[in-house]
Amino acid sequence: MSLRTAGSVLVVFLWSVTAVLGQNGWSVTYTTQRICALKGSTVKLTCSFRYPRGHKVTSTFWFTKMEAGIEPEDIGQNPEYAGRLEYHGDKKKDCTLKITDLRERDSATYKFRFITDQTRGRYYGDPGVTLSVTGLQVKVTGGHQDKTLTCSTTCTLTDNPTYIWYKNGHKVKEDTSSLDSDSFSDTDSYSCAVKGHEDLHSPAVYGPRNTSVSVSPSGEIVEGSSVTLTCSSDANPPVQSYTWWYKKNGGEHQSMTGPQHVFNQIQSSDTGEYYCVSQNEMGTDRSRTMNMDVKYGPKNTSVSVSPSGEIVEGSSVTLTCSSDANPPVDKYTWYFQNETFLNGCGQIYNISNFKSKDSGHYHCEAWNGRGSRNSTALMIIIPGKQTVLTAAVGIIVVVLVLILCLSGFMWFRKKASNSPSDTRDTADDGQGDTSPVYDNISGMAFTPTAAQTADTDNQDDVHYSSVHFSHSKNQEVPLYSTVQLPQPQIQDEDVQYAAVKFNLPGAATQPVAAQTAEKDPSEIYSRINKPRTKKS
Repeated sequence: MSLRTAGSVLVVFLWSVTAVLGQNGWSVTYTTQRICALKGSTVKLTCSFRYPRGHKVTSTFWFTKMEAGIEPEDIGQNPEYAGRLEYHGDKKKDCTLKITDLRERDSATYKFRFITDQTRGRYYGDPGVTLSVTGLQVKVTGGHQDKTLTCSTTCTLTDNPTYIWYKNGHKVKEDTSSLDSDSFSDTDSYSCAVKGHEDLHSPAVYGPRNTSVSVSPSGEIVEGSSVTLTCSSDANPPVQSYTWWYKKNGGEHQSMTGPQHVFNQIQSSDTGEYYCVSQNEMGTDRSRTMNMDVKYGPKNTSVSVSPSGEIVEGSSVTLTCSSDANPPVDKYTWYFQNETFLNGCGQIYNISNFKSKDSGHYHCEAWNGRGSRNSTALMIIIPGKQTVLTAAVGIIVVVLVLILCLSGFMWFRKKASNSPSDTRDTADDGQGDTSPVYDNISGMAFTPTAAQTADTDNQDDVHYSSVHFSHSKNQEVPLYSTVQLPQPQIQDEDVQYAAVKFNLPGAATQPVAAQTAEKDPSEIYSRINKPRTKKS
């Protein structure tokens, strides 16, 4: 067994193998063992083969996968390569293969195999050709104002190419793989290509653009529902960060980060302005402001009255129904004493001539497309009527109190006057006295003394006469006694009273009238008129 190995020469990542001879003269020689090619370009896998004399080649093909005991599959039969393979070899010694329109998934190790007409006339050559397919990509490094752009690949291109740079699609310079500049704009795009393959540009890099906000679910936003705001932007490199800015109901601006802003149960207080800002290595971009309009049914429904002061009978009274709602209230219903007004269907209800019959509870109901809400009841009365009623009740209470006080006073006086009289009456009854009807008139002076005369000059005295009646069995009791006192008149006439006390006989000897009087005893007063005399 002989093995000849030719030295390989490295020329810009190009390995060349002059010959690989197998046992008994079998061999496959790969000119290049490693190739790094651009996506979209064309590559040739160049090789040659040898076999012993007396053999005739019947079949040749390339493959990428091989399993023990299984004949490898010809890549020409793979639909992935359909229309992109061209075999430039023959069945004698040339085995060159051309692959066009390279794709990144074409990256693999390719090996050549041939079969002859002799028994065991099968052979493939190691190590094959390793193909790497790469695309161009611009990488951005550095800060916002001082960036560096680099045209990069996943493998090192084999021919050490020259790079061409483009700004907004226009060629700006030929340079190495890096481009330095301190005047990059957020609105400009940059790309690169390899000289000789100017049609194979890298994807352009640029700052965020067309930043926008979308709402899910779309359509009307209803209070209590789940709502998601999503910020999206066209950018390369992809957006690094999203920042939300919002101002609810005219308040201060607030912020949060993330591509989405989620409301699990959105409220009317979330109504406001929202926008987002996207940022990548090339710059920033802001979306348009979105007005979040949250719909909800009426709330905080209330009734106000005008005039707000005292309601005068006959005056004009205006009731106004107010409610917070979105969309605005489109229907109002008025109620008086919980009964619907037949003509109360506007926000304002006017009573041009308010009367007592109009006093009572009023409330309204507000409606919109999202529901309805009642106000609290408002009591409206005519204060003048209520004042008279209150005054009347107060007077009645005062009169009742005075009557009770006077009754108590009279009861105490009766108690005081009965104590000595009762003792005398008992003694008189025990003696069977049949004295005259009038007895013991006290406090009466028919001839005024000097002291009395002097006292009379200053004021009129009120004189009381206590009269005790001793009732006999046969004598009728007179009821009144009139005593006139001739005294000087200084001021207006005074009314003087005589207290009369009745001593009633026992129930067994009393007539029916007397028994009746015993059940309801009372004190009887006699009026004593004093004759007026002018003071000289």
